[in-house]
Amino acid sequence: MIKLENINKYYNPGTVNEMCLFRDFNLTVQEGEFISVVGSNGSGKTSMLNIICGSIPIDSGRIVIGQEDITYMPEHKRQRRIGRVYQNPAMGTCPTMTILENMSLADNKGKSFNLSRGTDKKRRTNYREILQSLNLGLEDKLEVPVGSLSGGQRQALSLMMATMTPIEFLILDEHTAALDPKTAELIMQLTGQVVREKKLTTIMVTHNLRYAVEYGNRLLMMHQGEVIIDKADEEKNAIAIEDILDKFNQISIECGN
Repeated sequence: MIKLENINKYYNPGTVNEMCLFRDFNLTVQEGEFISVVGSNGSGKTSMLNIICGSIPIDSGRIVIGQEDITYMPEHKRQRRIGRVYQNPAMGTCPTMTILENMSLADNKGKSFNLSRGTDKKRRTNYREILQSLNLGLEDKLEVPVGSLSGGQRQALSLMMATMTPIEFLILDEHTAALDPKTAELIMQLTGQVVREKKLTTIMVTHNLRYAVEYGNRLLMMHQGEVIIDKADEEKNAIAIEDILDKFNQISIECGN
């Protein structure tokens, strides 16, 4: 379970450009939930993910995972419990290193560094099996630099790497936005499969309203640092894309657009 309690976040505090993104923001993510998050640009979606992952600090409030207060825990320590896939396929992997080397780094995340080998024959076989399940031909490219892969291949690899070690939460930050429609569909199908098989608590930010409706058991819509729609289970299943579009249009009119 993740709890954001009374979160306050200001940008450029004490200046003429001061902006309050979150004011006493609260959110509870129950274990096993798959939450789809939508909202206009600047609504706070990615900032919320960054706060959970520790990429940006908060001004006040608490962040709790399970029973542990992680408000001041460094980002690299949170990564032992949280896997993240970014919008840009180039992030989350090292382009100059091979697929094998990237997977070995992900496989050893959180472990002590010493002089032992990062991989061996057994692990190499395991990596091939993982890649073979993607049906992208990557199992025969273990020695190929990741930077030479297509965006879809790289994003699929990033998803596998983010979930190779036991994690409690998966954070998906618009992870299909930079992909063509066909590849995006493949990555979403893979995402659903990984989340089901590993029983991961997941938060997915997306601009694709169909994905938001079709995937997950809870849907949030954010606006100006607040959750304005929160529907779960049967209520979520009853939501149509048109309902979300109507809310977007209503907000646009209220904002004078």
